[in-house]
Amino acid sequence: MNLLTHAVAFIYILSAIGYVTYLVRQDVFWNQTGFYLLVAGCLLHTAVIAYGTFLAGHLPVHNLRETLSMVAWAVATLFIVFQARYHLKILGAFASPLAAVVMSISTQLPTEVLEAPAVFNSIWLYFHIVTVFLGDAAFALAFGVGIFYLIQEQAIKTKIQGFFYRRLPSLEFIDNTGYACVVVGFSLLTMGLITGFAYAKAAWGHFWSWDPKEIWSGIAWLLYAALLHGRISLGWRGRKAAIMAIIGFAVLMFTFFGVNFFLKGHHGEFTRW
Repeated sequence: MNLLTHAVAFIYILSAIGYVTYLVRQDVFWNQTGFYLLVAGCLLHTAVIAYGTFLAGHLPVHNLRETLSMVAWAVATLFIVFQARYHLKILGAFASPLAAVVMSISTQLPTEVLEAPAVFNSIWLYFHIVTVFLGDAAFALAFGVGIFYLIQEQAIKTKIQGFFYRRLPSLEFIDNTGYACVVVGFSLLTMGLITGFAYAKAAWGHFWSWDPKEIWSGIAWLLYAALLHGRISLGWRGRKAAIMAIIGFAVLMFTFFGVNFFLKGHHGEFTRW
């Protein structure tokens, strides 16, 4: 398994090199190379996670090494889907290096085997984990798109045609892609919360327990709900939407990592990080 996870990290690194080279040289060959390598790495990564699940009897997300691996997989998977739909090629220069860095860090962490109780085999938990990770990955892409929007907007306002000016598409295209990322992320996060409530009822006897992870997940959900409401009802677009996507992702990162490190609750009972 260690050899395979290192192989996945290596393929992601090669993909990142391809996308960064494309960013610099604007040669379609390098974009295609980066994309195909990312697809190959994601397929192998999926097989590794599936095999690990088969061996452990549950999804491998019970320590920081496994969690980061799942994060890298989710980012790669969601980017492949969005690339096929929206063709924002430059986003690969954000998503692929992110997957490569996260996966590389994962391979350097120690492996801790945790024996999970039978309740962890719940189908609700499987859906909860997968949808939450994919939702977070969609928000990560929205974060990257938001940064690209602010960079391009600044270049247009100052009339300084810097490195990114000719490499980024129109502000409208970037904004629409960011909106699509938020919609997908919000839908997946909503599904993740619903299945999480169902799992909590089966595992602990109640849907809501004021667990820190639940509270911060609710805060993140409300923030993105406000972003979508503002866009639909109040016309929040462009810069405001980009900044909200960046702020939302910062809250999400604290929910995902900060709560586990600094706060205690049900979600920390069978994780060691």
